[in-house]
Amino acid sequence: MAGLKICVIGGGSVYTPELIAGFIAKREELPVEEIVLMDIDVERLNIVGGLAARMVRASGAEISIELTTDRQEAIADADYVVTQIRVGGMAARALDEKLPLAFGVVGQETVGPGGFAKALRTIPVMLDIARDIERLAPHALLLNFTNPAGIVTEALLKHTKVNAIGLCNVPIGMKNMIASWLGKDSAQLTLDYVGLNHLSWVRGVSASGQDLSAQALAAAVAEAKAGRFPFSPELVETLGLIPSYYLRYYYHHDEALAEAKKSEKTRAEIVQEIDAELLKLYADPKVAERPDLLNRRGGAYYSVAAVALISAVHNDKGEVHIVNVRNNGAIPDLPDEAVVEIPAVVKRGGVQPLRGNPLPPSVRGLVQAVKAHEELTVKAAVEGDERSALQALLVHPLVSSFSQARGLWQAIKEANKAHLSHFAKAL
Repeated sequence: MAGLKICVIGGGSVYTPELIAGFIAKREELPVEEIVLMDIDVERLNIVGGLAARMVRASGAEISIELTTDRQEAIADADYVVTQIRVGGMAARALDEKLPLAFGVVGQETVGPGGFAKALRTIPVMLDIARDIERLAPHALLLNFTNPAGIVTEALLKHTKVNAIGLCNVPIGMKNMIASWLGKDSAQLTLDYVGLNHLSWVRGVSASGQDLSAQALAAAVAEAKAGRFPFSPELVETLGLIPSYYLRYYYHHDEALAEAKKSEKTRAEIVQEIDAELLKLYADPKVAERPDLLNRRGGAYYSVAAVALISAVHNDKGEVHIVNVRNNGAIPDLPDEAVVEIPAVVKRGGVQPLRGNPLPPSVRGLVQAVKAHEELTVKAAVEGDERSALQALLVHPLVSSFSQARGLWQAIKEANKAHLSHFAKAL
């Protein structure tokens, strides 16, 4: 069997060594022959690519690492394409985090107005990448890590023919966290996990047929009381569900907003400093493994999620992974074409979402409102339609009025005008 070609768009990311480590660890079950790292930033590409090559040599794996700034060359004949891009770089992320604060809304790169702005910048570029895949690697599977992962994946599935799956490290992080609370091996656990990307809950936990939901919920409440889980214990008890981390921006919005306003640095500025330190380490010719500093960057279990998914597809394992896929009736309360983050059976022939129970009323409205926001955001990004952009902000649960929505849109459009030229009409 011929070896696999993996294409990584955004190969200059500091996360790339994590991905390389994953392929090295799985080389017995994944015959990867070539990994092509593509990036528009030549300096970062060479630094990260240099470390990737040293990691492969040190491991003894027979994997070729190739570097290029030519996207079409990177994609041509690839078996799997991984996308991890950030349109506008960290400077744009910093704006996404700062700009909403002036309107009384929390600033976050994937949630609310910040995530909306990022999606508008990113979707046109991702659709261009998908068109290259359609022409040059039509049988490739696209694994999208690019945030906001759910919205971007929905745009890809609605507007291209590419076989795309959205992937996030939150589900595997939740599974490992709950396993640690229960003193279990995470491989033993099955989660009843439901929602959207960065808007998800665990509503049931089991292991070997034993229902551990009550124990897991009690553990979540105890962890919250101890300050190790970022939610009010009363909230967790009230919900009767275990919320994922990003829901704190909804359930504890006022506290998150106050923290952001008094913080001396945005998360983007902190990450920029970590990235600079990491790139210095990566450039050291004596370094041949992923540094521990990468743990401070976020994205834990990134390589585990990505490589395990590719292995499940390639080896036709029929495993259940929590991914971002087209709903197709799995969540009865949402449209079939909506992209949701839920458990799905992964085989070589495709990914089949597992049908679950309807959403409980306690979360149904929030999920439907955010999904409406996502649908309108995709429409706005694809069509350059200002009315849809304004509607998307207006329906978001964190935006409280039309005047606030309109002010946010004008500010976002001005701050991102280099990337939003297709929004030609003035409101």
